[in-house]
Amino acid sequence: MARMNRPAPFIEELKKYGVTTVVRVCEATYDAALVVKEGIQVLDWPEEPGCCIAVHCVAGLGRAPVLVALALIECGMKYEDAVQFIRQKRRGAFNSKQLFYLEKYRPKMRLRFKDSNGHRNNCCIQ
Repeated sequence: MARMNRPAPFIEELKKYGVTTVVRVCEATYDAALVVKEGIQVLDWPEEPGCCIAVHCVAGLGRAPVLVALALIECGMKYEDAVQFIRQKRRGAFNSKQLFYLEKYRPKMRLRFKDSNGHRNNCCIQ
């Protein structure tokens, strides 16, 4: 395990771009207090089987659907199927720039996991 008192190597880069919040989706490898000390909030959301996360933005038509589509693609869904599935729940979701981004996105297979009973993790889109 990494030493927890070492600074996050990317703090200067985050400050350069005016980042106010970091979402950490891995185990802690640096002390979050050192990031918080720089005025940047750290949210820990480790990828754990069985966890449920809600994603939202103001209108629910752009940013949130893109994040949900990325999660579905990472879980193995094709881009077209993810877009269609989300649009069934949120008519008008996605603009042309977002669709282009999703079309070009290549999954890294980070969200493919099974629960303790060997069942695939399920998603719920509302």
